[in-house]
Amino acid sequence: MQENIWFRPLVWMDYRLAVLFTVIIPLVLLVWAFVEKSEAVQRLMIIYWRVASLLAITIYLMIGSWSIGFITAFASRLLIPASLWFWQDINEEINDLPERKLRLGVTSWRWAITVYSLLGAIAQIPFLRCAFSAGAMNEQFCQVWQEPPLLFKAYFHANSKAGFLGFIGLIMLIIYVAYFGYFLFFRLSKQGRSAIEQ
Repeated sequence: MQENIWFRPLVWMDYRLAVLFTVIIPLVLLVWAFVEKSEAVQRLMIIYWRVASLLAITIYLMIGSWSIGFITAFASRLLIPASLWFWQDINEEINDLPERKLRLGVTSWRWAITVYSLLGAIAQIPFLRCAFSAGAMNEQFCQVWQEPPLLFKAYFHANSKAGFLGFIGLIMLIIYVAYFGYFLFFRLSKQGRSAIEQ
């Protein structure tokens, strides 16, 4: 029988907000940017999706009970706001957009996801011990974060083993870290805040 964890509803609410702020709204904005032919917003959203793919990796790591998922969850909450505000040239181009609904939508979403991500990162700090404490993944305190990913597995990967999906998540994480490292040490160090693909 599961313990009555007081913050379980908050965990589920966090995952629901994540679906809204990190999947649905960005997808709408990306399509909208292509319809409006706004290159600056298109580039921003493509950068966002590259960085936010760490959230998908986290889901698979959690399904497989890989404790490193708590680190990737925390890191993604810091990297997402950074990716949305760091690029000086994109910020200037978005500020120069005509006063239209797209500009308002993008700006509102950027502020909303920044606040959501940073508050989420602060709330995640006590759970980082789940990544470093031996046997912590066997405690309800940590396992409660696996419940939504396991529901995702039940819907989309019902016939797959959790261990296999966790391994896929680990492979994806290795690729992500390799790409991020290359970008950080080779492109960003040479080109600075304009080190994005045109």
